[in-house]
Amino acid sequence: MGIKERKGRHKEDLKARILEAAKKLFITKGYEATSIRKIAAEIEFSPTTIYLYYKDKTDIAYALHQEGFGLLRERFSTLEYVDDPFERLKAMGRGYIQFAVDHPDFYELMFIMKEPMQYLQAHHPEEEWPEGERVFDGLIQTVEGCKARGYFGDMNAEEMAMLSWSVVHGLCSLHITSHFKHIAEKCSQVAIAKQDTLLENVFQTYLQLLERMK
Repeated sequence: MGIKERKGRHKEDLKARILEAAKKLFITKGYEATSIRKIAAEIEFSPTTIYLYYKDKTDIAYALHQEGFGLLRERFSTLEYVDDPFERLKAMGRGYIQFAVDHPDFYELMFIMKEPMQYLQAHHPEEEWPEGERVFDGLIQTVEGCKARGYFGDMNAEEMAMLSWSVVHGLCSLHITSHFKHIAEKCSQVAIAKQDTLLENVFQTYLQLLERMK
């Protein structure tokens, strides 16, 4: 490996360490309590080193947000080959929930924290939300395919897609903040040991409602 390649790899490795440290601190200490200095201390570098790669904390948050969407798109990419749009819609919902379960830290950065969106509005006002729009466009196309098969009646495809996303996002948000399990234990007559099982049961109920909309 040549000098140029080694320098490039060192740069990418360092950026990855910065992002991993920032993600850890954002989630455990909170965004406001995390400073560039604390991120630097976490990886034992000077704050100046971090500023070589990122303008500020919001820049770091947005970079993590982009990394998370890359992982989510990889998960969805295999679903493009599911011919039946309704089966694809169900698989997208299940994959989205599993992503939140597997990567709660990324999910919070992507869909709950406001800082990545603030960075986008401040630095790229001409772009609304490119990462989210790419995923949402796939959802709309899937809903349109369902409508072509007789699902959802005369409902607007974009509104139906937004409804579907809102329901699944609500489940994910309640799950990763532990609100879901806490309230369920208070309301349910039967104790449910695993939150994931409860999450799946509620999602299945939602799918049954969708199936009745044909």
